Amino acid sequence: MPDRIRLDGKVAVVTGAAGVIGTAAIKLLAERGARIVAVDRDEKQLLVAIKGLPAQAEAHAVTADVTQEDEVADYVRAAMDKFGAIDVFYNNAGIEGDITPISRYSLEMFRRVLDVNVVGVFLGLKHVLPVMLKQNRGSIINTASIAGLIGSPEISAYTASKHAVIGLTKSAASDCTGTAVRVNCVCPGLIDSRMLSTIIAGRNPGNAPVPNEKIVDRIPARRLGLASEVASVVAFLASDEASYVSGSAYTVDGGRTAAY
Repeated sequence: MPDRIRLDGKVAVVTGAAGVIGTAAIKLLAERGARIVAVDRDEKQLLVAIKGLPAQAEAHAVTADVTQEDEVADYVRAAMDKFGAIDVFYNNAGIEGDITPISRYSLEMFRRVLDVNVVGVFLGLKHVLPVMLKQNRGSIINTASIAGLIGSPEISAYTASKHAVIGLTKSAASDCTGTAVRVNCVCPGLIDSRMLSTIIAGRNPGNAPVPNEKIVDRIPARRLGLASEVASVVAFLASDEASYVSGSAYTVDGGRTAAY
């Protein structure tokens, strides 16, 4: 029997590919045989991420801002021009925004977070879905967060945006009724990353670093997650092993939301 977890020959477009989770995702997808279109607005870091791929990987880098519709259309067009299909779309680009209470949160930053995290995801769906629906195949995975499932202090814009991503995921999955196109999302918890470090530091300005044991105390797994562990769930959802999975939000959080 064929290994259904393999992605040989599939074309995977990944946004936010220069970030820690995006980089882990393109690496694992490439290791499993996918051809990669890596998208990020940071060209320098994007090229670094591409260099970390297996030597045999077929990869194409596209610099783009996911909030700009013409640039989203461009990265979709680039994928089609290069490889002729899009089989997997990891709609991953996102930012955390400011770490501050709602009463002090600037409207400008609130709109910026929604622009990247919600509008960016929407535009990706808008331009990739027609390709997949025409093919009558494909898997879309959006990056939400456990902040899309529970409330959390001082990250109101991020929390609102990730709730919206889960809603978009369910709506897009419904739009694909009767087709072989699937739409799901992953909800990472506390992942060892630059973003988590920024949030923790923002909540403790001028104070000593929060001890790691205090951070993980409410996580049943008793440790931070790894970007590679998020990538593993993304790769599963991208594969034929997840052929009957759509409209779902997969937590990758060491049990954090179960213990909330």
